[in-house]
Amino acid sequence: MTRDELKENFLVAFQTLRSRKGRSALTLLGIVVGVTSVIAVAAIIHGLNRHVASRVESLGSRVFFVSRLPFAHFGRLPEEIRLRKYFRYDDARLIREQCRSCEYATAFGTRMMFINNETNEIHAGRERVDNPFLRGVDPEYADAIPLFSVSDGRFISHFDLDHSRFVCVLGAGVAGSLFPAVDPVGREVTLNGQRFEVIGVFEKDPGLFGGPGVDRFVVIPYSTFHKLYPASKEHFIAVSVRDPLLIPKAEDEVIDILRRLRRVPPRAPNDFDVATPDFFTDLWNQLTGALVLLTAVISSIGLLVGGIGVMNIMLISVTERTQEIGVRKAVGARRQDIRAQFLIEAVTLTSCGGVLGIMVGTATAWMVRMLAPSLPAEVSLLWVSLGFLISVSIGLFFGIYPANRAAKLDPIVCLRYE
Repeated sequence: MTRDELKENFLVAFQTLRSRKGRSALTLLGIVVGVTSVIAVAAIIHGLNRHVASRVESLGSRVFFVSRLPFAHFGRLPEEIRLRKYFRYDDARLIREQCRSCEYATAFGTRMMFINNETNEIHAGRERVDNPFLRGVDPEYADAIPLFSVSDGRFISHFDLDHSRFVCVLGAGVAGSLFPAVDPVGREVTLNGQRFEVIGVFEKDPGLFGGPGVDRFVVIPYSTFHKLYPASKEHFIAVSVRDPLLIPKAEDEVIDILRRLRRVPPRAPNDFDVATPDFFTDLWNQLTGALVLLTAVISSIGLLVGGIGVMNIMLISVTERTQEIGVRKAVGARRQDIRAQFLIEAVTLTSCGGVLGIMVGTATAWMVRMLAPSLPAEVSLLWVSLGFLISVSIGLFFGIYPANRAAKLDPIVCLRYE
């Protein structure tokens, strides 16, 4: 087929679309719905994946966590897990001394509704914040977890830890609520009935998907935390390495150290859980996998309906243009010419639906990003290209049968058709 013939077939295809606007619009609806869902959901997932990756990076690609209980669990835990021994603060010190691949190992305690059903209250004058997350840490905590970096003032020092001082570092959200017009560093707050001096404020961190981040934290020396809340026995250990490539080796060393400290029998499973940065990324991928599958099903239904509609429309077009096909064959058109003409019309029809779907999907992603900033939708060129390719493929697949039927028509019968 020459370039002029290809151009002529495209012009005929567009003319057919313009002459049957209503029928073409109804036919395109399925294609538009399918492509729109692909583009919109893919944009949301792509944006969320990048957001989660950046969050994991800010949490620290050189750090992993050790916990008594599984990090990801749903429902009631088995009794053998619930009865595991609690970690001690000194376990982190022993890890620092014995783990050659580790740079930092720090234990911390947390008091919050989600972990031990305990509430906190902090206020300064008339301003008050309910249920901030209270955490007891040592000076190495900020070195191990870069997410907790101080923007104003300073972090907990060894002097604060050794003397159980009543000092605290506030998250930016807590500090802004308690001291909206003044510098909070050096001021006093009342935390669960105890007076504390504010020595620092963390850098702003609103959290993941609008959830609680560092902005909601209040951090105090671990020794002070233990003295005030001796019943809070749940401890976590953060372990940091110098090089991310050392994480597997450090993880093995830490597991070996803890198994010996906790006297786990050689063939028994670990009575603790370890979560590396890859764990959080893999967990997120598993959560989004169900959404991707659901989107694929919805999109497939829309595209299938659209494809069947295209095939029916093309069959109707073949019937309506039977005499035209007879005339073309009478003046020398070959079967492949007729077949190409109707295939191009089908592809043109679905391509228009694909373009409309991409535009609507992009607009949907933009609206989601504007109305819900916690869902950072981001349209990917890959998915735009894939959406257009899918629409073209639908036209080719569902246009083959009508095109073949048109190509096989007898020109004598076509010319007699009324």
